Amino acid sequence: MAVRQSVPLQGKLSQQLKSNGDDGSSYSESIPTQQQEQELSNNIQAENYNGLQQQQQQQQHNQDTSDAQAQLILNEQQQRLDHAQTTNSNLRKISHPPVLRIVPPLNFCPVEKQLYRSGQPSIINQSFLNQLNLKTILWLASEEPNDDFLDYCQSQQINIEYVGMLNEYIDFDQQQQMQPSMNPWDSLTEPTITRALELIVDKSNYPMLVCCGMGRHRTGTVVGCLRRLQGWNLASVSEEYRRFTGARGGRILVELLIEGFDVSSVDIDSEKAPEWLKIK
Repeated sequence: MAVRQSVPLQGKLSQQLKSNGDDGSSYSESIPTQQQEQELSNNIQAENYNGLQQQQQQQQHNQDTSDAQAQLILNEQQQRLDHAQTTNSNLRKISHPPVLRIVPPLNFCPVEKQLYRSGQPSIINQSFLNQLNLKTILWLASEEPNDDFLDYCQSQQINIEYVGMLNEYIDFDQQQQMQPSMNPWDSLTEPTITRALELIVDKSNYPMLVCCGMGRHRTGTVVGCLRRLQGWNLASVSEEYRRFTGARGGRILVELLIEGFDVSSVDIDSEKAPEWLKIK
């Protein structure tokens, strides 16, 4: 009988590991060592540090840019202030309103050279009227001006021409009672417009102000007929009239009166006519 020699188990395992060195090495590499873990941790910390440093650098750059822009704005403001102080050394702070107030009347506007239009002037407009050196005021309102305005015109030697007053249209009935034949809110009649235009086309009355209560409808009627006399087309005349009527708009009766007005009824003296009026 043959006798088998026993081999220790440890020796067999050692031989098998030696013969299969690849398997043993791969197994050992799959498990990270303490040194590898330390290197990995160091790499992560280094990346975090670099990212934080870049973020801080970007924030510092943005802050520097913002500070530079703010400093530029302050420099520009200081330059403008220095320029204003240098060029306008006489500037002073106004602590109270001026004693003389230059306030134009309601709806004031130049019509032609030395010819103006407006609403009824008041006391606050006297300083402004002084600058116009008026010679004549064409009063188109249906009521008389107040006493203060009459005193002002007398002191300035301004002649007031009353056109369109109610007393021009007063009749007497059989009982001798005064009855006005027109409503004060009605537009002017053609004879009244003709009389007003004959005063306007006489340059000896200049400088002249044409006015009524609000400077809208009655003044607009006379100025519109004057534009017809100057040869304006109806579209331009209507546009100028509506410009002064406000939010409520114009009156169709006024525009019809302007359109139907007979410009040939106005007597014009070529020697007294203003330079801007073309006489055919």
